[in-house]
Amino acid sequence: MTSPLSFEALKSQASSLSFRNKAFINGDYVDALSGKTFDCISPRDGAVLTKIAECDLADVERAVVAARAVFEKGSWSEASPGTRKAVMMRFADLMEKHASELALLESLDMGKPITLAVRDDIPLSYKCIRWYAEAIDKIYDEISPSDPHSIGMITREPLGVVAAVVPWNFPLMMAVWKLGPALAMGNSIILKPAEQSSLTALRVAELAVEAGLPEGVLNVVPGFGPTAGKALGLHEDVDCIAFTGSGEVGKLFLQYAGQSNMKRVWLECGGKSPNIVLADCPDLDAAAEAAAGGIFYNQGEVCTAGSRLIVEESIRDELIEKVIAAGKAMQPGDPLDPASEMGAIVDETQMNRVLGYIEKGQSEGARLSMGGKQVRTETGGYYVEPTVFDGVNNDMTIAREEIFGPVLSVISVADWKEAVKTANDTPYGLAAAVWTSDINKAHLAARKLRAGLVWVNCWDGGSMTMPFGGYKQSGTGRDRSLHALDKYCEIKSTWIALGDA
Repeated sequence: MTSPLSFEALKSQASSLSFRNKAFINGDYVDALSGKTFDCISPRDGAVLTKIAECDLADVERAVVAARAVFEKGSWSEASPGTRKAVMMRFADLMEKHASELALLESLDMGKPITLAVRDDIPLSYKCIRWYAEAIDKIYDEISPSDPHSIGMITREPLGVVAAVVPWNFPLMMAVWKLGPALAMGNSIILKPAEQSSLTALRVAELAVEAGLPEGVLNVVPGFGPTAGKALGLHEDVDCIAFTGSGEVGKLFLQYAGQSNMKRVWLECGGKSPNIVLADCPDLDAAAEAAAGGIFYNQGEVCTAGSRLIVEESIRDELIEKVIAAGKAMQPGDPLDPASEMGAIVDETQMNRVLGYIEKGQSEGARLSMGGKQVRTETGGYYVEPTVFDGVNNDMTIAREEIFGPVLSVISVADWKEAVKTANDTPYGLAAAVWTSDINKAHLAARKLRAGLVWVNCWDGGSMTMPFGGYKQSGTGRDRSLHALDKYCEIKSTWIALGDA
């Protein structure tokens, strides 16, 4: 979508979309063997978009067999770097060609504002595939130091069958963060999208085959966690699980690995990310805008959402006033309206969960400074207005548990040392930020913050060149960057003893 379209034009395009609603296994769209389907409901208005194949153990078995067969055949796993690069570049090009369609699917399926899907999700997704395609023929193996009569080779080999289980907040982008490096290393993949957001995954699988990816290398099994997800976690012929989602489910995948073949498990399980604003913040207006965007962007359904605003007491009132002003400009609207800066919560269950946390915050004594209500009820969709709590202490439920909604907790501290201590007082460790004009404080705070991502005087900075992942219960391993490739390969050491010539 290269030029802005009107609300009416976007609604017209959305009404004419066709949805891929069957599983994609071994290069073909197929029904679930059970014949079961589930409703794909748009959070925009509660309408059923289509019925999607509900995969279970039997369908997972079909997908694993297909993935293993093509891996052993070697048509992808043993393809030259140049061949894999060319296919993945064509795949990225096709995603870009179909960007308008993919953006509309994403917006309809999970309630994301179309402006964000067009500007962020879809371009970042095809650029991710392109980035890993470019990396394929630039990653070298190694020769170890050895005596003249020996050669030590250190080589990377693909793992085999990788299962990627991804969330609903950034459906396509979280998928390609797994697909990009896993495909680049030569693996076969089974992708299980969240049941709330299957449409883009099912569509891009078809594009991948069109680009030249051998049939069976990428399979998509829509369905539910306790059936399809569990089947992948327990399967003896799946070599790796790459999961993004809740800590509760992440722990289940660790158990499944122990109960089966000790498959590798890579987890990204969210956070309760602190955004620290100190009294010497260089630009309080910028910090306020970033604080609002950091929690209200994508309806707060972001694993790195800055849900705890930790502010030095002397500037608390001024900062809160500015954050509320920024938040009032980010009210929920129709996801297909280009003017909407917030869309719908992904489904009714998640909306009620968010509203439950708002009630909990009030009952525990936090002061509701803005929002707190469901809105746009007349649409039949699931909308919650931007919400700000002041007077929060770090022991309150809203300061400790991941809400995954547009709810900000403001916590006051005396100085930067208390700020860092409060920031680290969480079971999570995905992201953190500090705003200060003091380079010493910036460096010291960045070192002491127990988080995989630390931003100074900004929120959500970075690019594909930077690893993404967390400490503690935010997960294991890293997405993005060259470091992600290591998750999807075996490291083999080969020692050769040389005889006399």
